[in-house]
Amino acid sequence: MSALVVGLASPDHTSQKVWGLVGAAGYTCAALIAARSPTPWARTPAMVAVTGAAAVPLLYLSLIGRAQMEVGVVERAADLLFSTGTPYSPTPQAVRDFNPYLPGMALFGIPALLFGDTPLAGARVWFLVAFLAAVAGAVRVLTGGGSRPAGRSGPAPVAGTGAGAGLTGALWLVACPVVALPLSIGGVDPPVIGLLCLALAFTQRGRAGRAGLVVGVAAALKWTAWPAIPVIVAVLAVRGGRRAALRCAAAAIGPAALTIVPAVLIDTGAFYQNVVLYPLGLGPTASSAQSPLLGHLIVLLLPHGKAVTTALIALSALGVGVSLLVRPPRSTVAAADRLALGLLLAIALSPATRVGYAVYPVVLVVWPRFMARLSGDRPAATRPASEPPHHHRTVTSRLCTAGPSPAACDARRRPHREHHRTGTRHSVGADGARRAG
Repeated sequence: MSALVVGLASPDHTSQKVWGLVGAAGYTCAALIAARSPTPWARTPAMVAVTGAAAVPLLYLSLIGRAQMEVGVVERAADLLFSTGTPYSPTPQAVRDFNPYLPGMALFGIPALLFGDTPLAGARVWFLVAFLAAVAGAVRVLTGGGSRPAGRSGPAPVAGTGAGAGLTGALWLVACPVVALPLSIGGVDPPVIGLLCLALAFTQRGRAGRAGLVVGVAAALKWTAWPAIPVIVAVLAVRGGRRAALRCAAAAIGPAALTIVPAVLIDTGAFYQNVVLYPLGLGPTASSAQSPLLGHLIVLLLPHGKAVTTALIALSALGVGVSLLVRPPRSTVAAADRLALGLLLAIALSPATRVGYAVYPVVLVVWPRFMARLSGDRPAATRPASEPPHHHRTVTSRLCTAGPSPAACDARRRPHREHHRTGTRHSVGADGARRAG
């Protein structure tokens, strides 16, 4: 239904309209197959949905040469990077001249620069490849390694069963309308959200260095990945300690600094105008990313609306940051929820945003919960300070810990205490008899 609404509401001759009409047919076929299946969320309807809502629209739009404007922006950024040393135009005039992405995003335009205007060299194809590789990597981390998450002592998940469930879940993730739409028309957000999923998978496994490296690569692509760095560092500090948090932070800062600092030093003005002012709607040219969300309405209805939205975004970021210090997340699901909340506030308050940015909170809420089920991860229970060490606890005390009430615990202990007294008394009596004899 959502695909059909997009198709009917979008202007003619746009990639969104093509996706909506073609994707609606694909979702309808998947729904009919799911209705006949004993398990509606099985792999077959997922494959049909992916084919009809992502693969077919992507192939058709690639053949007719129609894509989202972001594809041309990224490919032009790669051309500028090789010719001038920076992916940003120093004198942007029209909307197409602005590049609001961080320098790493220009790498997706290099194949088009090298091989020309061919379907397989377009940046849209490499957005898709990066997203699928990141999601497949996340599934592999959770199911294929056979390792245990940090803080768990139970058995690792079964690799074969987990891999099958992971593949089915990944197919449904691709088939989700908020993911299939940008994948088909050439949105730049799928690679970023895919890398965040991979970073969360490494976080769940307790691999701090790899989690930091992956989130650092995502932070080199777009600003929307930067809030994930403190969130992942916070959850690793709880699960793995200070050293794990520092290792993650250092690994994350490296890739981001290596890509951003040179661009800033080469042409600070071009970087500031393209990457800071334009996305916030503070530049002389209005951004094309405008939706009737709260931030856009504030700009239209209130005096000094841009300053108001900027202050609100800063306050919301401060509030989420304070929450990480006061009550840090203790699981990857809680961390993803905190990150989704921060991004949702930023999306709603930004004066220049798109409804398509909903891919971030939607995926961050749904996918980590599936990852937790896939790996069997559970938050580690903290033991009270007064509880005796494990090797000093008796069978009865362990049963008591899981018991329903203190009365039941006492009822379990009483026979053991009486048996202990009786056994001691008999022993003393026997010993006294032996001494008397």
